Amino acid sequence: MTTANSFLSDTNSTSHPPLRSWLSRMWDFNWFVTSVLLLHVVAIPIYLIAAIVDPRLITNAPAFVKPLKFVVSIAIYLGTFLWLMTLAQRRRWWVHLLGNVTALGLLIEIVLITGQAIRGVPSHYNQATSFDAAVFGAMGVTIVFVSLMNLLLGIWLLFQRLPDPVIAWGLRFGVFLSFVGMIVAIIMTSTPSAAQRAQMAADQRPAAFGAHSVGVEDGGPGLPILGWSTVGGDLRVPHFVGLHGMQALPLLAFALSRRRTLNQRQRLALVATGGLAYFGWIVLLTWQAMRGQPVLAPDMLTLTAYAWLLGVVALIVGMALALLRQTPPNMVRAQ
Repeated sequence: MTTANSFLSDTNSTSHPPLRSWLSRMWDFNWFVTSVLLLHVVAIPIYLIAAIVDPRLITNAPAFVKPLKFVVSIAIYLGTFLWLMTLAQRRRWWVHLLGNVTALGLLIEIVLITGQAIRGVPSHYNQATSFDAAVFGAMGVTIVFVSLMNLLLGIWLLFQRLPDPVIAWGLRFGVFLSFVGMIVAIIMTSTPSAAQRAQMAADQRPAAFGAHSVGVEDGGPGLPILGWSTVGGDLRVPHFVGLHGMQALPLLAFALSRRRTLNQRQRLALVATGGLAYFGWIVLLTWQAMRGQPVLAPDMLTLTAYAWLLGVVALIVGMALALLRQTPPNMVRAQ
């Protein structure tokens, strides 16, 4: 029995409560990734309370709002990554290595972000002191490793044979899109703002290097909780959307795999279209942000681009449903 099938069959066990049984299986599969995941889940209410009761502001936001958002995002990411690891047909040591490096990198990331919040200073882009610059540099190195592990997992899934090809391709697209979302972060950390460029032109050392806002300074008016700028571009939007492609595409594939009114070629075409459309959405969000345009205030050019994307997707979906009605006899196989 493969690892993936053994995990599926274990869900039918009634000897333990479902959550306890799942945690036990995850712990047996990889105790380190599971422990880091649980640590982040347990930390969520603690960070929520801290964000409410701590009166300090960092970049015009409560000091622990950023750590709270990161701890939630990391918990979701690690849970998805751990699940993808269980799809290995054999427990290859390098699959666990990918997971362990990812969990360690994200643990270091949240420790550094939390430490800066406790100090009451920004964690991202901070170059105010040598220590702050070292902290941000360490965060950058860890995320490079986490991104690399994500890419390697995507390459592995590309060649992994899974029972349902629709779900297999949903997983592959999801990991790829998550990697694209991580790449957007490079733009934020490597592109100085206008004020920072002016300081460097005057031979002054800026207190920060890089920004998530475009056309305005970080810390301005933003959406509730998310904080995305409402007066300028914000690269956190495509970063967020890209990262969660790892959940969106597998969910789409899972839904399509249950639609028995569609044959397999149609389901494969639709999940591929979904992956390409999602990629196009990330590109358009990045383009919109780089033009200094708030996500909720697109201009006519942006709306036209979205209309073209939706039109192309609708055309491909219509062609897939109309032209791929018959499934060749040998089409259904593990991929």
